[in-house]
Amino acid sequence: MTTARGLHAHVLETLGQRIVDGVLPAGTVVRPELVASESGVSRSVVREALRVLQSLGLVEPRQRVGTLVLPVTSWELLAPTVIRWRGASPAYFVQQRELLELRLGVEPVAAALVAGAAGAGDASGAAGSPADAVLLAARDMLDAWAREDSRAYLEADVRFHRALLTGSGNAVFTHFAGTVEALLRTRTSESRDTISRWTRDAAVRHEAVALAVVAGDAAAAGAAATALLRVTRDEFIAEAPDA
Repeated sequence: MTTARGLHAHVLETLGQRIVDGVLPAGTVVRPELVASESGVSRSVVREALRVLQSLGLVEPRQRVGTLVLPVTSWELLAPTVIRWRGASPAYFVQQRELLELRLGVEPVAAALVAGAAGAGDASGAAGSPADAVLLAARDMLDAWAREDSRAYLEADVRFHRALLTGSGNAVFTHFAGTVEALLRTRTSESRDTISRWTRDAAVRHEAVALAVVAGDAAAAGAAATALLRVTRDEFIAEAPDA
């Protein structure tokens, strides 16, 4: 038996993905009664889904018009849910490029901050310190590559970037970790993205960041993080269908 929560999630996922895919383009009026009939759910379930979509900036209720689909410029593009929908849409490569460009302005700074803390002796030698977590994740990426374990590689990659951002001591960067994790996880929706795409070279670049962080070299950590992200960005630009 499908629960109310399950029905709500189904309607939310269906509507959200249709909007992001462009099946329901900006300016479309969403009719709750039609969605309810198509999905076999009550109008209250549809209204709840629309409230979530409104909080994400995808739709907006208008007097005497109804619920209107909004353009991408209104969407909460850093919300993990929106990132997941865009990652499964034709906007996959566009989103990767856009957020990699944003990450270029954030993660090198985070790497430098973690390295600076390690260099100052702020728990740099303690078990479980941010610097240690970054290095362990990078080493786990190399190990996963050697074992051809794409799932373990992805999980280690997620841990690496989360450790950089949360270990920075900057609350805004910590919040951004959820955005980066959601972006990394969209790579599993790209059919060409097998273990051959998650390469040893990429893992080595992560390790270079980690080694600079553990050494307490803020300038080297920032530079290594910049190099890592630039290569990744350039790879996605080169692989984009319209490249």
